[in-house]
Amino acid sequence: MELVPMKDLLEEAYREGYAVPALNGSHLEFYKAFIEVAAELKSPLIIQAAYEEVQYVNPKNIVEMVKNFGQDKDIKVAIHLDHGPSFKAATECIRGGFTSVMFDGSSLPFEENVANTKKVVDVAHAVGVTVEGELGTIGQTTEFGEKIDNPQLTDPKLAKEFVERTGIDCIAPAFGTAHGLYVGEPKLDFELLDNISKIVNIPIVMHGGTGVSEKDVKKAISLGVSKINVSTALRKAFIDEMKRYMKENPDNLMTMDIMGSATEALKEEARNVIERFGSANRL
Repeated sequence: MELVPMKDLLEEAYREGYAVPALNGSHLEFYKAFIEVAAELKSPLIIQAAYEEVQYVNPKNIVEMVKNFGQDKDIKVAIHLDHGPSFKAATECIRGGFTSVMFDGSSLPFEENVANTKKVVDVAHAVGVTVEGELGTIGQTTEFGEKIDNPQLTDPKLAKEFVERTGIDCIAPAFGTAHGLYVGEPKLDFELLDNISKIVNIPIVMHGGTGVSEKDVKKAISLGVSKINVSTALRKAFIDEMKRYMKENPDNLMTMDIMGSATEALKEEARNVIERFGSANRL
């Protein structure tokens, strides 16, 4: 396994017209499953964790688990902090060995978002770590269900200024996706995405990949989306299968059987994601 800066994976995807799957996890079973499926399908991979997940596991533990599970695999992997809430969170992950971090200052006034993101960029780039920034708000809630005040889509002109002043490697704009499960079919503003993509000229990140149709995924990729985040669909597949197995096998106390069954469902969902994003057989 080659542990690489996320920028390396995204620039190739940006040129070749596919998206690298960015899969969230906070457990050993998730990291192992993601790596095994990526190796099976010969796909580049971004393993990422929101800061709440990072705190649960510890940055160095995440990195060591990924290295151990990937040591005999012929794949390229980046380890990324998703929705980093502060400079402190970003530096913790950089010191822990992450190859990419996101600073999410989308709830801040524009100038404060620029200043804080630039501070993270300066530190990260000094040690070869990729930085993702966010402008606009992704949906109505955070990934963990907390309400976002004053949600707004991304202004293309501000996006251009944001990229130029911060030096970020990729940008997560708000163009209609949302975290969690969609109540109805998401309505993505592809005209807005196209305008943003043309004006920033760097890889675009799409948050809220769960529930976006294959048709819309392909359209987004054609407009510059090179990284797509998936978390909810993976967790749901794992939990749903765990519930099913435990209901049908109430007396089985072998946790390996319970977790193993859930992990197989998780791997199947990861396979679906990789196929839909066009990243299979890219290594």
